[in-house]
Amino acid sequence: MVLHSYRFVPPAPRVEIADADLPIARVLAAVVQDADRRRRIRGIATQGATFRLSELRTRLLRERVFQDPSRLILRLRRRGLLIDLPEGKTDRCYHVAYPEELRALLLEEVARSETFEPTALQPVPDEHAEIRSMDSEFLKRLREILTHRLDETIDFGATFDIGRLADYLRGLFGEALYFDSLIAILQQYALADVPLLAPTGRSTGSTGFHLALFGPPGTGKTFSIDDMIRGNPKSGVPPHGLPGRNRYCGGITPVQFLRVGAAYSGRTFNFIVPEFNDWFKYRGMVEPLKLVMEQREVKWETTFGTVGPYTFHSFFSVNYNVRTAGAQDYWTTISDPNFAALEDRMLLRFHPMTRERFRAVEASAERLELGELDFSLGERIHDHLTLVHAIETGHPLLAGKFPSRSVRLDRGLYGSLRTVSEEALRTTEHPKFSPRLKSRAVKLAAAASLLTYFRAPGTGSIGIGPAEAEFARRFYEDEIRSRQGRQGSIE
Repeated sequence: MVLHSYRFVPPAPRVEIADADLPIARVLAAVVQDADRRRRIRGIATQGATFRLSELRTRLLRERVFQDPSRLILRLRRRGLLIDLPEGKTDRCYHVAYPEELRALLLEEVARSETFEPTALQPVPDEHAEIRSMDSEFLKRLREILTHRLDETIDFGATFDIGRLADYLRGLFGEALYFDSLIAILQQYALADVPLLAPTGRSTGSTGFHLALFGPPGTGKTFSIDDMIRGNPKSGVPPHGLPGRNRYCGGITPVQFLRVGAAYSGRTFNFIVPEFNDWFKYRGMVEPLKLVMEQREVKWETTFGTVGPYTFHSFFSVNYNVRTAGAQDYWTTISDPNFAALEDRMLLRFHPMTRERFRAVEASAERLELGELDFSLGERIHDHLTLVHAIETGHPLLAGKFPSRSVRLDRGLYGSLRTVSEEALRTTEHPKFSPRLKSRAVKLAAAASLLTYFRAPGTGSIGIGPAEAEFARRFYEDEIRSRQGRQGSIE
């Protein structure tokens, strides 16, 4: 074979690789480098650089890249950067005309897709100091409760349950809006990650879950997961969530998050991410975030270095925008086709901008600005949540004073939820909701039962009552309806 018989075309200044092919480009750059190395003896090129398609496919599988490389190879062939050799019958063989230049172009395109500022590639300055600050905030609040308000908090807890919390929030925001803040507060209780006990007595899970509110802009998503949880002094909203356990991630890139996440290994916090869409401007973010949400070992390689490995034990509260049509249909603005895998691992709340919701948001904003919203239970909920969390997580200040209690699961709850799913299945042969959703609803019922810790004092497990079961059933219905309305993504 005489390689110089081919007419080689000088490489173009840019290849402009499609986003979906960027992971392939990164692997192909390594294959090209190996091909270039094989042809050299003592640093001198003795033959043309070649590689086989099977070599690339094997490398892709090893790197857990499952896309088909055919489109990228065709593009490079058309640009004269790869030459299809006639010797490849069953296994195609390619000659690389300019291996060093091609590798540089491929890595340049990959780097272009990760165009974060250099500071974005570094951890947020001294994240361990941030954690110490949050721990101090939690400890300060807990000490205040134990010193000044312990009896008052226990008395409040003796009458507190999901019904009272719902009535309080309904009085603040109305029927159309209260449910979102209710779920956000329940997620705070769930952060204790209390074990779930099956009727057999075996632990089969825990209460913690990820939460996502989505819909068009202006539907109250950020208010529910941020203002109501951390408080907003400017608008007079007191905090209803855990002190020192909510890490706000506004302005943080996904690369920064994956880096700082290592500092939280072995700890449980809640990460509040407004505008979750921004984390998916570049391809390749779904897989590492899926590992994070599954609390599995995270290791992520970029052209700038390796993140991890570490195991993440925390949770997310996120919101993101979608395009809607009618009351239920929506298209996510996140173009990554694998984003549905993340949605499947979260509790979803869909916010369609209906006339009813618009009026409710408008009225709530007016009442807030006029100082007419009475957050009368905010302080007591804040204290109760802090105390229950400290008890269930075994805080040293409460050692031997209150027992940590598991949540006891009940077959009746599963039967009620199965009735809901069967009803939905009768309406379609191709359901868009996952069997995992039932587990999310069960976790929500379990979180709601933690509100009753002081209602039935004792050392035994906490049961899921009729009110908590009904709440979970309603949520399950709403979530199935949300998933059925998913129409795909806007490309």
